[in-house]
Amino acid sequence: MEYDERLAHFRQTRLNPFDRGEEEDHPEGGKATQQHETSSELFSGTKTHSSDRTMDLGLAEDHFSRPVGSFVASDIEQLKLAIEECKKLILELPEHSERQKDTVVKLIHLRLKLQELKDPEEDEPNLRIILEHRFSKEKSKSVKQTCDKCSTIIWGLIQTWYTCTGCYYRCHSKCMNQITKPCVRSKVSHQSEYELSICPEIGLDRQDYRCAECRTPISLRGVPSEARQCDYTGQYYCSTCHWNDTAVVPARVIHNWEFEPRKVCRSSMRYLTLMMPRPVLKLKEINPLLFNFVEELVEIRKLRHDILLMKPYFITCKEAMEARLLLQLQDRQHFVENDDMYSLQDLIDISTGRLSCSLTEIHTTFAKHIKLDCERCQAKGFVCELCKEGDILFPFDSHTSVCHECSAVFHRDCYYDNSTTCPRCARMTDRQQDEVEGET
Repeated sequence: MEYDERLAHFRQTRLNPFDRGEEEDHPEGGKATQQHETSSELFSGTKTHSSDRTMDLGLAEDHFSRPVGSFVASDIEQLKLAIEECKKLILELPEHSERQKDTVVKLIHLRLKLQELKDPEEDEPNLRIILEHRFSKEKSKSVKQTCDKCSTIIWGLIQTWYTCTGCYYRCHSKCMNQITKPCVRSKVSHQSEYELSICPEIGLDRQDYRCAECRTPISLRGVPSEARQCDYTGQYYCSTCHWNDTAVVPARVIHNWEFEPRKVCRSSMRYLTLMMPRPVLKLKEINPLLFNFVEELVEIRKLRHDILLMKPYFITCKEAMEARLLLQLQDRQHFVENDDMYSLQDLIDISTGRLSCSLTEIHTTFAKHIKLDCERCQAKGFVCELCKEGDILFPFDSHTSVCHECSAVFHRDCYYDNSTTCPRCARMTDRQQDEVEGET
C-alpha cells in the first residue's frame, strides 16, 4: 500500500520516471526540489545500478506527444542504445510492477519512433506498375499484414505499403525496387491450366541446392536456409518464398479425390487462389473413372445436363428474361454453357455437399417456372407420340428420353420398347422426299 500511495503521489506531480531531475534546470526552484524528493522517495528501494541505468536512457521527452523542442534520443543510434538499456531495465525490475509496465510502454514508443526514423513518410504515388504487378497504395492502418518480399510485419500506422490488384502481392514501399517475382495474374491469363501430376519432385540436386524461385542456397539441414517443398510444383523453396501456407492441390483431388490442404509456396498459393473459380478441368477426359466412384459427381452432372435443356426455354421466354432466372448461376457461368467443365471450387463444394444443395434448389426453381408458372413455356412441351397419352413431357423430366436426331421427347419405357424409328424423324424424312420429288 505504501508503494501504491507513493506511486499515486508521484503521478500527480506529473514527473517522468526517466527524467534526471538533478541535472535539469527548473525556473521554479521549490517545485523542482519537491519533484526531485518525490522521485527519490518513490524509487528509493531500487538497486543503485538500475537507477543509474534509468538515468542514462535519455527518455525525458515523450516521443509521441509531439513536445516542443528536440528529442533527447533524436537519431537512430541513440534510439537503439536507449532501447537496449530499456530492455535491460525491464528484466531487472520486479515482474508485474507498475514501473515495469511503464517501462514496457516506453519501449514500445521508442521502437515505433525508431521505425519512423528508418522509414520517413514520403509522397508516394497511388499506383505503381512493376513486373506486370499493378500496385495500389493502401490506406489501411492494420498491423496484421506481412511483406511478401522481406517477410516482416507491415506497420500500417507509420509505413507506406502497396497491394497488387491482380495477385494481392503485398510489400513495403521500400521493398518495391527489390521485387523479382512477376504478377501471377499474368500467368493465369496466359496459361490457365493446372499441374496434374501429384507432387512432381525433381530433387534438390537438380535445383543445385538453391531455391527454385529466388536461387538462395538451401538444404534439408536448414543451413544456410531451410529447404521447404511445395506439394503443388514438387520443387524446394527457401523460407522467404515458402511460408508453409496450405492449399487444396488439384492433382490430388482429380486422381485421389483428396481434399486435405498441403503445404505450398507463396507463388503457388496465389496461383491456386486465382485459378480456384476457373472452369479448366474436363473430368471425363482427365479421369473418367472418377464418376464410377463418386456418386455426388453423377448427381451434379445430371443436374447440369437438365439446366442446359432448360436454357432454351428461358432465352425465348419474356417472363424468364425479366425475372433474370439464369442470373441465379452467375457465380458459376459455365453451368449454363456446358456440362463437362469443372473448377476446383466446384469439386470442393461437391465434396462438402454445398453444391448439391444449391444446384438442386435452382433446378427446382427453373422446373417450376417451365412446368407450372409460365403458360408460354408449358406450350413448348411434348406429347409422347408412341403411347398418345395426354400428359405434357419435357426433356429434363426424369422419366423421359430424347431422340438424338430430332430432339423429340417420349416416355422412357415407350421409347426403348418401340422397335420402330422415331415417328417425328419418319415424318421429317417423308417430307424431305416429297419435296425432292416435287422439284423433279
